[in-house]
Amino acid sequence: MHEQKNKILKQFELICSMLSNRQLFLAHQAQTTNFPLMLEIESAQGVYLISPEGKQYLDFISGISVSSLGHGNEAVKTAIKSQVDKYMHLMVYGEFVQEPTAQLAAKLVSYLPENLNCVYFVNSGAEATDGALKLAKRVTKKSKIVACKNAYHGSTHAALSLNSTEYYTQAYRPLLPDVHFIGFNNVESLQLIDKQTACVIVETIQGEAGYIEPTLEFLSALQQKCRENCALLIFDEIQAGIGKTGKMFAFEHWGIIPDVILLGKALGAGMPIGAFVTSQKMMHVFTDNPILGHITTFGGHAVIAAAAMAGLNELERLDLISQVAEKEQLIRDKLVHPKIKEIRGKGLMLAAQLTTFDEALKLCQLCLADGLVIDWFLYANNCIRIVPPLIISKTELEAGINIILKNLDSI
Repeated sequence: MHEQKNKILKQFELICSMLSNRQLFLAHQAQTTNFPLMLEIESAQGVYLISPEGKQYLDFISGISVSSLGHGNEAVKTAIKSQVDKYMHLMVYGEFVQEPTAQLAAKLVSYLPENLNCVYFVNSGAEATDGALKLAKRVTKKSKIVACKNAYHGSTHAALSLNSTEYYTQAYRPLLPDVHFIGFNNVESLQLIDKQTACVIVETIQGEAGYIEPTLEFLSALQQKCRENCALLIFDEIQAGIGKTGKMFAFEHWGIIPDVILLGKALGAGMPIGAFVTSQKMMHVFTDNPILGHITTFGGHAVIAAAAMAGLNELERLDLISQVAEKEQLIRDKLVHPKIKEIRGKGLMLAAQLTTFDEALKLCQLCLADGLVIDWFLYANNCIRIVPPLIISKTELEAGINIILKNLDSI
């Protein structure tokens, strides 16, 4: 039996050695489209992704709003290596005192208003969404959830239930019950929020809708409506948070403070993380009736917490957030072309609107061939996504913009 297993293992190793990484990718890795980009990357440094052939690709999307410090940051790598030498996984979330995780929680709440003083770390933004929904139901003892049309909060079952687009939800029904949708920036639709509402969840800047900013009128009315009906106001800052808009958290631009905030993506400095943050009083409901009211095996992992802490320290050391507004203005000033109808968003979180999806897709393909990575949006597929790392220089920004302008002439 042992010899037979060794023989099978050797055959498998032989087959793998004969196949390229692309072939292995298609043969054994789950796919999400019938047309993956198939861009093979061997290494990444700064704002560049590098192929096995040595071709450099300027990264204008940061792994979809993740790599704000670019790639290969030395401080982050050092923090990871140092923590790996001490320990990695010890115990499920919340049982052992782990220095990196405790220090990261304290660091996060130091940036936030007083009512947001307790952090629950999870593994992704979608998991943070799920946890926050459970929290709202537990705190309010109500079940009605209100979300926005064209919002995106993740793809797990509960997060998908907050998706108003039938195309993405129809294959997975039944979803969570008692979910209702309001229009983003539509004050009249807030009448849907009533005494049965447990929570309203809103992206501070709508992501997959093509980086749509809220109006102060909408957010103010939303907060008031939540207060009147004892509903929790949840701000999803998974994509907009950690400096991309020119402030640590996007809600700071409007001065409206939520009851719960969701974080993820850039928080991990390239490592997988999510978090929901609220008051200690509200978070305490997870401790009894039932005990272990919310639990995760790997949330708050020490190595990831060490990376996230190093990332936050680097944001401060390099003073990156204060540079965002100037870089945004450079993009708005330089990225001017008759085929661009509008540039939406805030800071280094921008969407350039074209006319059709075909134009946006063609532009993405042409730019990729020229060494620039851009992307389109789920609900605004006539727009291209521009979310470069915060470390990007003005020269690198202009180089990317010139590639876009060149290829706009060809679509």
